Amino acid sequence: MTRSSRRHGHGLRRDLDLLESLASAEAQRAGGLGVVRIAQLTGREKSQVSRALKALADEGVVERDPDTLEYRLGWRLFSLVARTVEDRLVRAAEPVMRKLSAEVEETCHLCVLRDQEVLTLLSVSGHSFRVHGWEGRGVPAYCTSAGRVLLLDAAPDDLYVRFPVPAMTNPRSAVRSLPQLWSKIQECRRDGYARVREEFEDGLVGVSAPIRDFRGRVVAALNISAPGDRVGDRLDETGRATARAAEKVSGQLGFRPGPEAPPTARLT
Repeated sequence: MTRSSRRHGHGLRRDLDLLESLASAEAQRAGGLGVVRIAQLTGREKSQVSRALKALADEGVVERDPDTLEYRLGWRLFSLVARTVEDRLVRAAEPVMRKLSAEVEETCHLCVLRDQEVLTLLSVSGHSFRVHGWEGRGVPAYCTSAGRVLLLDAAPDDLYVRFPVPAMTNPRSAVRSLPQLWSKIQECRRDGYARVREEFEDGLVGVSAPIRDFRGRVVAALNISAPGDRVGDRLDETGRATARAAEKVSGQLGFRPGPEAPPTARLT
């Protein structure tokens, strides 16, 4: 190893120490840390920490609050992590989706939440393996089973921000208000999956179950959508199968289930 590579490696380790401090529980609670505190946590001089953080901020790896002057992890780092997690999610989910699709003899979709919509990342059919009709297409979250699953971690205040009431205009949907949406989300929490009968599209039924990451957060949903005359009489059976498949994907992402506390908030 050359002197230059050793120097760069040493610098990288120091930068990682800074990022570790900004990812700490203390930093997350406070919304950021100042240079003095970061220097204390890393055992480095304040001037060195200040220069290193400025360089990282110039690259978007960290960002500095203009009012408090405290640092937090930046957009570029989150972008890199998001792309990595999404790729791992697809790779972990695809073989499980293939088995689920063959078991229920319907197309399986992998979905994520984007603002007020559900976006399909991947569709798999037991017959043709990959189906592209839904991939990249966004649909309203409030009137779909996948959307209600993806909102499991949302608090009432989150729903008020995400869904202004006039946005809920689908006449087929059983959800026309935020309290109704909250109630449907709690049904999903109770059952382990969400079910929808012709709320998004005439003749279409669906079930979805949550995929959780190592932190226990819902990061995606597995969905089965099909004509009601094919699946309607076995919707709950399909929902339970989808939940079992979603648990397998969650396990591959590092999720380990524990006791779940009941929701304490109510939405009126």
